[in-house]
Amino acid sequence: MISRTIFRNQVICRRFATHAGPNTSLPAVLHLKSGQSFSGRSFGAPKSIFGETVFSTSITSYTESMTDPSYRGQILVFTTPLIGNYGVPLNKTPIDSQDVGVILESEGIQCSAVVVADVAEKFSHHAAVESLASWCRRSNVPGITGVDTREITRLLRDQGTTLGRLAVGADTSAPSPTAEQYWDPTTENLVDQVSTKAPYHLNPSGDVKIAVLDFGAKANILRSLVRRNAAVTVLPWNFDFNAVRDQFHGLFLSNGPGAPGHCMEAAMKLRKTLQEWDKPVFGICMGHQIIGMAAGLEAYRMTFGNRGHNQPVLALASSGSIKAGRVYVTSQNHQYALRLSDPFPEGWEPFFINCNDSSVEGIKSTAGSGRKVWGVQFHPESAGGPLDTIEMFTDFINECRAHKLLLPKITPVDVTPGLKTVPGFTVPRREVTAVA
Repeated sequence: MISRTIFRNQVICRRFATHAGPNTSLPAVLHLKSGQSFSGRSFGAPKSIFGETVFSTSITSYTESMTDPSYRGQILVFTTPLIGNYGVPLNKTPIDSQDVGVILESEGIQCSAVVVADVAEKFSHHAAVESLASWCRRSNVPGITGVDTREITRLLRDQGTTLGRLAVGADTSAPSPTAEQYWDPTTENLVDQVSTKAPYHLNPSGDVKIAVLDFGAKANILRSLVRRNAAVTVLPWNFDFNAVRDQFHGLFLSNGPGAPGHCMEAAMKLRKTLQEWDKPVFGICMGHQIIGMAAGLEAYRMTFGNRGHNQPVLALASSGSIKAGRVYVTSQNHQYALRLSDPFPEGWEPFFINCNDSSVEGIKSTAGSGRKVWGVQFHPESAGGPLDTIEMFTDFINECRAHKLLLPKITPVDVTPGLKTVPGFTVPRREVTAVA
């Protein structure tokens, strides 16, 4: 009787779901450079596109994944069968000490296209304002549904990430592209495409001043800093931080898309910072790789990378809220990693290791180095994903506050031309310019 009642209530609730609109889809085909093709129907923008085909094992938070700048240039395959069931929210929030102007991870969709087994034609959520198909169509991003994402995932898992083309409409009758026709987004400096072009401030009245080098920062990284009452100044990825470093109590390096080799300029500037500046430094994902390269480690391309909200990592050392020997479940999105070397560079030690593939998940400065530097490959801020390591932000901010107490008061003189403190700002738009 109870199970029958639950089933009846589910059916009733489903009838109240909002319909996504009339089905006006076109035929679509996903071609992989490795030779396989998958036919389905399109949703979203009626356009064809090239990109790097990757998969994510995330069960929820498809909107956060799609707006993550680290997915720039990628055709994103969701392993979860049903995508779009809770729609898309209005992507606006207040700009204050608690939030940063957007609900999702940037103002718009960052991936080039999405691949799902079954796109929801009805959505139901109190905060939803439109369907996934409508959002993609309005954002000029194509999608394909009705394909076997399990088979696609197995292919990518076995042979590694591969280039792809999503053909829509009349393009589906054309032959598969030749190997030379596929576009590889990693040959371009994707970080330069998504990074802010001009510095801006968040929460200027905060009690500790943090500079953020923006390699494609997720909004929840900035949110995690301002909610801990940090006054945040976001700088372009290749900004000369050494010219203004004495204005800040700490430096943060964000996540970002593509190959870290394109950011060697930032790594060389950071090496100078680490040699001459003793204030706390924290890096996530691409920022972690930049710290590693500045320390003398090599970054390499993984076979298929790690993308999802269920990646276990083992802590090899204790620091703040992190305890050695404990396994933490993390959110990740990366194709590149730091190579584990023996011996490790002087003054550095491994911090985390991946429990699945033994890749380096974090590094830190040693106790005897005289520095306070941490880098992690995963995302402590989640969005979406587990919050096992969220207190790493608190650890970083507390170290910056402790360091602040030991130093003379920073003179509030802006030595950066054009950098102004303003009460409000608009998050720089990071739209996808896709190659068809």
